[in-house]
Amino acid sequence: MQRQCSGQAPGEPEAEPGGEELCEQEMKRLCLSQQPVRVLPYAMMDKRFIRQLREPEGVKTSCWQQWRRRRQTAGRRLGEAARRLTRGCGLWEGALYEIGGLFGTGIQSYFTFLRFLLLLNLLTLLLTCSFVLLPLVWLRPPDPGPALNFTLQCPGSGHLPQTGVSKFNNLLWNVFTGRAFNNTCLFYGAYRAGPESSSTYSIRLAYLLSPLACLLLCFCGILRRMVKGLPQKMFLGQDYRSPLSAKVFSSWDFCIRGQEAATIKRHEISNEFKMELEEGRHLLLLQQQTRAQRACHLLTYLRVNILIGLLVVGAISAIFWATKYSQDNKEESLFLLLQYLPPGVIALVNFLGPLLFVFLVQLENYPPNTEVNLTLIWCVVLKLASLGMFSFSLGQTVLCIGRNKTSCESYGYNACDYQCWENSVGEELYKLSIFNFLLTVAFAFLVSLPRRMLVERFSGRFWVWLDREEFLVPKNVLDIVEGQTVTWMGLFYCPLLPLLNSIFIFLTFYIKKYTLLRNSRASPRRFRASSSIFFFQLVLLLGLLLAAVPLGYVVSSIRSSWDCGLFANYSAPWQVVPELVALWLPPPSQRILYYLGSHAFSFPLLILLSLVLTVCISQSQASSRAIRRLRKQLVWQVQEKWHLVDDLSRLLAEPGSGDSLGPESPVSRGSRPRSFCPGFPCPGSPGPRPRKPGPSLEDPAGLRGVSVPAHRFRFPSGSEL
Repeated sequence: MQRQCSGQAPGEPEAEPGGEELCEQEMKRLCLSQQPVRVLPYAMMDKRFIRQLREPEGVKTSCWQQWRRRRQTAGRRLGEAARRLTRGCGLWEGALYEIGGLFGTGIQSYFTFLRFLLLLNLLTLLLTCSFVLLPLVWLRPPDPGPALNFTLQCPGSGHLPQTGVSKFNNLLWNVFTGRAFNNTCLFYGAYRAGPESSSTYSIRLAYLLSPLACLLLCFCGILRRMVKGLPQKMFLGQDYRSPLSAKVFSSWDFCIRGQEAATIKRHEISNEFKMELEEGRHLLLLQQQTRAQRACHLLTYLRVNILIGLLVVGAISAIFWATKYSQDNKEESLFLLLQYLPPGVIALVNFLGPLLFVFLVQLENYPPNTEVNLTLIWCVVLKLASLGMFSFSLGQTVLCIGRNKTSCESYGYNACDYQCWENSVGEELYKLSIFNFLLTVAFAFLVSLPRRMLVERFSGRFWVWLDREEFLVPKNVLDIVEGQTVTWMGLFYCPLLPLLNSIFIFLTFYIKKYTLLRNSRASPRRFRASSSIFFFQLVLLLGLLLAAVPLGYVVSSIRSSWDCGLFANYSAPWQVVPELVALWLPPPSQRILYYLGSHAFSFPLLILLSLVLTVCISQSQASSRAIRRLRKQLVWQVQEKWHLVDDLSRLLAEPGSGDSLGPESPVSRGSRPRSFCPGFPCPGSPGPRPRKPGPSLEDPAGLRGVSVPAHRFRFPSGSEL
C-alpha cells in the first residue's frame, strides 16, 4: 500500500491521473474508521502501517495499552487454539464424520442427537451431585429420629403396611427390579435431614429445586437447538437453495489426500445429490395433483387416521390394565415376572403399533413421503400416550387418583399397600429404563445380527426379499426419546437415574453404530439434517412437558410418605418453601414474594406480556415488509443494469458512428461489458431474446441473449453486483 500510494515500481505503467488522490482518500478513510485492523483485507506490512497511521503524531502508546493489546491478541489466539482442540478431541467426532459421509447427514443427525442427550444427562447429574449429594455428605445431618408410629385402618386387616419386600430374595432379580438399592442414594427414601432451623443449608430445598432447575435447563437447551435449526428448515426453502451446478463444481475438498477420506467425501456428495433429486421429485408430484385427486386423498387420509386412532386407544387401554394388574399382584411369588409386565406391554405396543400403521397406510397406496410422515406422527402420539397412561395408572394405584380408599382419605395416598410410595414409583421408572436398554441390546444382537448372517449365508428369493434390517432413524429417535422422558419423570423419585441413562446412551451409541455399519442398510428415503434435528427437538420437548406436568402436580399437591424421605413431616414437598421464607427472609421481603405469587400480580404480568408480544409481532411484520421491499429493489436494480448493458451494446454495435469504434474492432470487443454475474444470470435479468438468422463473428454460436430464468437462482441479501 505504501508503494502504491507513494510511488511506482520500475517497469510498471504510469499511474492514472487521480490515482494518488484515491489512495489518499482511502488512507484517510482507514485512519478514521473504527474497524479492527485484523479484519482489513490487506497484507501484514500494510496493516502495521495503518496501525501506525491511526496513532496520533508525537504521542507514544503507553505500556498499559501495549500490554492490553498483547493480552487481547494472546487471548484470541488461545481461544482459537482451544476451539480447534475441542473440535479435534470432541466426543465421537471421527465416528460422526464417518457416519455422515457414508450414510448422509440424516442418519448422522441421530448420532449427534445421542451426544446431545448425553450432555444433558451429565449436566443434570452434575447439578444433582453439586447441590444435593455433596452437601449431604459434607454437612452430615443428624439422625431425624425414629420413624413415626401410626396405625393404619386398612379394610380386612389391622396390620402395618406392607414394606414391599418380596419373598423371592434373589440378588440379581433385586438388581433388575431396583429393590437392591432401596437404601441407597439412588432412591428418594434414603435421603434424610434434620429440622430446617438447625442448618444453614437446606437439603430439602436443594432436593426440591434441583429437578425443577434441571428441567428448566434442559428446556432452554432444547429450545436453543430448535431455534438454531429453524432458519435452515423454514427460511432456506426451495427458492433459496443453490443450484446443482454449484454443488457439482464446488463440493469437492481439494485438501483431501487419503483414500478413505476421499471415499467418505464421494459418498457425502452422492447423498446430497440424492436428497436434492428426491425433494424435487416430491415437489413435482405435489404440483401435478388435481383437485379431485386431492379430495380423494383427504378422504382416505381421514379414514386411515380414524382406524389408527382406534388402535392407539386400544393400545393405551392395554397398558392401563397391565399396570393395574401388575401392581395388584406384585407381592405374589408366582407372579414375579408380572413386575415387568407394564414395560413389556409398552414395548410390545410400540413394536406392533408402527407395523399396523404402515400396513394400513400401504393399503391406501400413499406416496412414500406421505406414508413416512403419517406413520411417524402416530408413532409419536403412541409413544407419548403410552408413557402418559403409564403415569396415570401408577397415580391411580399408588395415589388413589379417581378411587375411594380408607387409607387414601386419611393419609393422602395408598398407605396400606405402599409404605414409601416415592420408592415404589422410582422402582417402576427404574425398571422401565432398564427394560428399554435391554430391549435395544436384544434387538441388536439377537435379531439384527442373526438376520444379517442368514442373509449373507443363504441365497434365494426369500432371503433376497428379507435382506438386512433397514436403519430407520425416526424409530430409533423415538426409542431414545422414550428413555429420556422416563429419566425426566424419575428425577424426584430416583435422583441418580440420569447417571444410569448416561451409561445407557453411551453404550447405545456404539451398539447402534455397529448395527448401522455391519447389520443394517441405510434407508432409501433421504432427508436433510436440518429438518430431522428440528423434529427430534420437537419430540424431545413434548417428552419434557409430559414429564414436567406430573412432577409439578406431585410436588405441589400430593402428600409425602409419613416415614421416609426428606418431606416426611410436610403435607406436600412445596411446603418447605414457605417455611424457609419465614425463617430466612425479613417481613418486607416476605410480603414481596407473597405478592409475586398471588393472583393480584398475575393481571399486571399478563398485561405486560401482551404488550411485549404485540411489540414483537409488530417488529416481525415490519421486518418482513422491509425484506420484501429490499428483494423488489434488488430485482429492479439488476433489471436497470441489464437495460443499461443492452443500450451500451446497441450503441457500440452501430456502424458509421464517429465517436464509437466499430463492432469488429478488437478494442471494442475487449472493452464491451459482459454479464455482471459471470457464469450465473442475475435475478431480474431479461429473458431470452430472438435469435438472429445467422451467426455473427462476435457470436458464432448464436447464443447471445440466452439466459436461465431468474427464479432458478437466488443471492444472499446485501450482495452487491
